[in-house]
Amino acid sequence: MQTNIFTRTVLAAATTVALAAGGLAAAGTGYAAPAAAHPAAATRAVSPQAVDNLGLSAAQAKKVQRWLKAYWGYTGAIDGRLGTGSWQAFQRCLKKYWGYTGPIDGKVGGGTVKALQRLLKDGWGYTGAIDGIAGSGTKAAFKRFADGH
Repeated sequence: MQTNIFTRTVLAAATTVALAAGGLAAAGTGYAAPAAAHPAAATRAVSPQAVDNLGLSAAQAKKVQRWLKAYWGYTGAIDGRLGTGSWQAFQRCLKKYWGYTGPIDGKVGGGTVKALQRLLKDGWGYTGAIDGIAGSGTKAAFKRFADGH
């Protein structure tokens, strides 16, 4: 029984010392905190753009990017990744000819897909509804579009 009391006392004392040391260690790191105060700014600067190839291979996406560069003001890399810049250029086309009414923001939302479906219905074999959902029929027609450019 005395060993048990002794063990508890030593354990309690060790815990108290560890907590105090941890408190002092934490106080010492307070000087380093301002340097790490804005990690989100660095994260935003290096975060990749959203990419949505809508089922296209990289080779097919490069064909679309070349077309966008030639006709719709795309200035980014021909890298086979349809990111924000690619979709902004595509939205300019869709706004001019295919009824896109949303912002030129490079986001592939329902409005962008509906306008794309109108384009694909007119000559690229899309037979589905203009519903803003990039399903298998939309993706198959988009592949035909890419291969035709």
